[in-house]
Amino acid sequence: MSEYLKRIADQMLTDKLESSGAVLIEGPKYCGKTTLAKQQAKSALSMADPNTLNQNLAIARTNISRLLAGQTPRLIDEWQIAPQFWDAVRNEVDNRDDDGQFILTGSAVPGKARKDDSCATRIIWSVMPLFI
Repeated sequence: MSEYLKRIADQMLTDKLESSGAVLIEGPKYCGKTTLAKQQAKSALSMADPNTLNQNLAIARTNISRLLAGQTPRLIDEWQIAPQFWDAVRNEVDNRDDDGQFILTGSAVPGKARKDDSCATRIIWSVMPLFI
């Protein structure tokens, strides 16, 4: 893999993590969401990994807090595969009462998350490649 070159988006992500419990990065496949997030994540879960997908889906249904455990900020890549992450992350951000807990990345965002604007200070929404 080639050397990572920092971009303006790196500082933007840092700023967002310092002001919110979680950051959601949405964008088309292969635009750099995961690569960007991995630069600042201290731990990561890849929901799309075929080796652990079924196991992670089962855990998400029965004890999702196990998937949220890890050093922060914790990256949950392709979180929308298990939409229950949305409520779990919001709840965990409230319980921990600290900024910079999670980075969620996904190429699609389920309708419930789109309609839910009650999380304005819990989860900041960003769009790649624009990252606004």
